[in-house]
Amino acid sequence: MPDRHFASDNNAGVHPAILAALAAANDGHAPGYGDDDSTSRTEAAFRALLGEDARVFFAFNGTGANVVALAAALRPYQSVICPAAAHLAVDECAAFERFNGGKLIDVPVENGKLTPDDVERQMWGIGDQHHVQPGAISISQSTEVGTVYTIAELRALGETARTRGLLFHVDGARIANAVAALGVDLRTMLVETGVDVCTFGGTKNGTMFGEAIVFPKHHPAVDALPFTRKQGMQLASKMRFVAAQFEALLRDDLWLTNAAHANAMAHLLAGRLRDLDDVVQLAYPVEANAVFPILPPESIEPLQRERRFYMWDHAGHVARWMCSWDTTVDDVHDFADAVWRIAPPQKKTRA
Repeated sequence: MPDRHFASDNNAGVHPAILAALAAANDGHAPGYGDDDSTSRTEAAFRALLGEDARVFFAFNGTGANVVALAAALRPYQSVICPAAAHLAVDECAAFERFNGGKLIDVPVENGKLTPDDVERQMWGIGDQHHVQPGAISISQSTEVGTVYTIAELRALGETARTRGLLFHVDGARIANAVAALGVDLRTMLVETGVDVCTFGGTKNGTMFGEAIVFPKHHPAVDALPFTRKQGMQLASKMRFVAAQFEALLRDDLWLTNAAHANAMAHLLAGRLRDLDDVVQLAYPVEANAVFPILPPESIEPLQRERRFYMWDHAGHVARWMCSWDTTVDDVHDFADAVWRIAPPQKKTRA
């Protein structure tokens, strides 16, 4: 089985510029817990993207960043309204519920996207002491199925959140892919749409470890965040090694370059499947760095014997193929050739 595959963008290596930044941060001593120069410079880099009111807190991983951000803003009797497939609901082992004590209200959605109407249907029992109280909206951008919320869709959710007094949280594990896909800047995506807090992903976009909790503008939860982060075991003593990675990632828009490349590879892969639409169809539009093909059932096991990837929906025969910052054109063609050879036995040649 090839050592480069399409199972997850988590499986990609670390970008050379990030490795160099880690090595540079290892020179000499520096104050701990974020009182170092690298952390200060990186916080300033985020403010340059978002505005002077932005605040940034670094965490070890995406689950920790999501949970700490929400816990800083919510009380244990409050709920978070999110899509049914949200990472927060499916892949974080009830971390939010255990740490915060609140409840996730996961609702079925179309193409991975929560809408204002979805939120409004959950706004009941307000003021009833027997009922959990809605406290937040949480979405993933890009979504868990590789689609991207438009700016208009984000603004509509932001308006609903403001009207209903809800926190607007974005799981931005792949926010760079969304920004690259829409061709907008980060301020437009977060500040102008009313997002209150976003986890800004690095691990899926070239860093070794660490995520950033970003408040695009002032929010009362900013005051609680340092203490919640410490309680949540997400405060790094040697913070400079987390911050230095983001300093390198933000320099010269490397974060966008990496994400745009991953997106382009996903579109290339989808293009290689286009002539197979009689046997391999796409379950969702390809908008970021993910491809979700519906495979012929008899081809899944043979293909997985040769190539490493996950099945997203076993019953519907939907696979998930992720492209990364280091995916090459040759990687895509090599993988697509295997699909052409195994999935449709009647078609043997490349498109």
